[in-house]
Amino acid sequence: MERADAEKPGPLKPGRGRRRAEDVRHATLTAAAELLLAEGVHALSFSKVAARAGVSKMTLYKWWPSPGALAFDAYFSAFQETLAFPDTGDVQRDLATQLRVFVNLLNRNGSVIAGIIGAAQGDADLAQALSTHYVTQRRALAVERLTRAQRAGQIRGEADLETIVDQLWGAVYHRLLLPAQPLTTEFVDHLIANLFRGVAPASPDSAM
Repeated sequence: MERADAEKPGPLKPGRGRRRAEDVRHATLTAAAELLLAEGVHALSFSKVAARAGVSKMTLYKWWPSPGALAFDAYFSAFQETLAFPDTGDVQRDLATQLRVFVNLLNRNGSVIAGIIGAAQGDADLAQALSTHYVTQRRALAVERLTRAQRAGQIRGEADLETIVDQLWGAVYHRLLLPAQPLTTEFVDHLIANLFRGVAPASPDSAM
């Protein structure tokens, strides 16, 4: 179940004493995620988030370089557990599981994610956050899982794992951003089947 769908505490209420930074950050990310999913990245501002979260706008300026960077942080915090990468020992099954979850997420929140990607083209802080804290980390997780599969003999030894990541997740992003064809779980199944016709080791029977 997605953390973004879980019941969350409301905004912080004014009170005497200094509030914990952890509580302020949680309230801010919760408010930002709600605004992001409801209105999109371009409508999100420090003023709106601060008012909804019950925090100081100056705190937001101190912690995030731009509203876009805050929007990304809110998105990643909300869906990090949803995008976890399984390892059952069967790489094709694990890729199908992860990519189906990803596609379902895109079908519910694709406009938000596309908005973040688009906003990053003109927001250097958001682009840096997206690259450093999302793209690079998720590529590393995928390559790590594919490396274990390669060592287990489920992927040809000469196969380039970084290219496999581009072939799979790049194809999904392509259908999100250039929607000439539907983004479905059936597409994921065809994508993985086509890929493994080329990267799976040859069976003993095929050599006969």
